[in-house]
Order: sequence, then structure tokens, then C-alpha cells
Amino acid sequence: MMRIVLIALALALSLTIAAPALAKPRSVKIGDNYFVRASGVPTVTVKHGKVVRWKWTGHHEHNVVASGPASFHSALKSKGFFSKKVTKKGTYTIICQIHSGMRMKLKVT
Repeated sequence: MMRIVLIALALALSLTIAAPALAKPRSVKIGDNYFVRASGVPTVTVKHGKVVRWKWTGHHEHNVVASGPASFHSALKSKGFFSKKVTKKGTYTIICQIHSGMRMKLKVT
């Protein structure tokens, strides 16, 4: 009986630890010359430790360049995905280096 309890406890603990790793990433759309939507400067809010996944949906080349509590960037591309696990809290400014009006905010809480 004790063995069953220990196995159940170990299984529950492993699922608790693995759950954040299995969590669905926060998806951000990259269209032709915009992040998320075609107008305004959108703000996307996520919890620290979350993976943000940018998805190219348009036809033009773009990149993701972040400044803020930490810096990161993607390659220049026209299709596919770029994912980043954000671990530092704060507000990031995300831009496309080749399209000056293309920007968004990423708030990590």
C-alpha cells in the first residue's frame, strides 16, 4: 500500500513540474507590416516564464527585435515561427527593423 501511495505522489509531483513546460505558447501574428492587427500599437501581456511565439502570416519579410528588460531578435524571414521564453518582468518594445512603423509592446508580469 505504501508503494502505491509513493508512486501516486511521484506521478502527481512530476505532472506539476511538467505542466508549465507543456503550457501552450502565447501566439502573436505577424502580418504584412503589422504585429497582431493592422492599426495601433498592440500590447500583449504574458506571465514571466511563458513562451511567446511569433507567426509570420503575410508575404513580406520581417523580423522581431526586442528591447527592454532583456534584448532578443529573430532572423529576417517571410514565413515560419520565432519563439522566445520571456523570463524578465517588465515592458518590452518589439519592432521590425525594416518597417519603421511596425511595433508592439510586450508586457511580462
